[in-house]
Amino acid sequence: MKITRARALVAVSAAALMGLAACNNAEPAAEAPAAEEAAADAAATPAGDVVAVASGNADFSTLVTAVQAAGLVETLQGTGPFTVFAPTNAAFAKIPAADLQALLQPGQRSALTGVLTYHVVPGSVSAATLAGQITAGGGQATLTTVEGGTLTARANADGSITLTDEKGGSATVVQADVAASNGVIHAIDTVVMPN
Repeated sequence: MKITRARALVAVSAAALMGLAACNNAEPAAEAPAAEEAAADAAATPAGDVVAVASGNADFSTLVTAVQAAGLVETLQGTGPFTVFAPTNAAFAKIPAADLQALLQPGQRSALTGVLTYHVVPGSVSAATLAGQITAGGGQATLTTVEGGTLTARANADGSITLTDEKGGSATVVQADVAASNGVIHAIDTVVMPN
């Protein structure tokens, strides 16, 4: 069979058109995963440091006020990383109002700093990492806080994690793994207290 130059040109042109059509059909499919990946990356990117993330959540407004009163904003905006067991507003509401107001006064800055830094552990400890530490510790993990005291973490039957402070009080993690650029926040339902 003899192929003429015209037939070859038609065949090559047809193949090229088919290739272009295939590329045009593939472009939207290729763009969709890229767009989905970009959206996932944006969602995974923390909104700021631990102070910015807490400030952006109305449920941490009392904590943010306390951090400001203690002069810890700049420290918690540092490179870290930090793990913050952050008491919610409901947690602070368990403290008698007069006691909380007294603690927020300038003369109590040292005591307030001690309480707040007792809620911070050096490093970025995710809930999964903490659960692994509890398992490795035979049912509990001892966490040394920035304040210098310890918290004891235990897993509950429902999968939640409870922290026991040095005075025997306990708090439950009610929301885990709130990401920040310099660490992670775990919301707790009670203010824990150092010795």
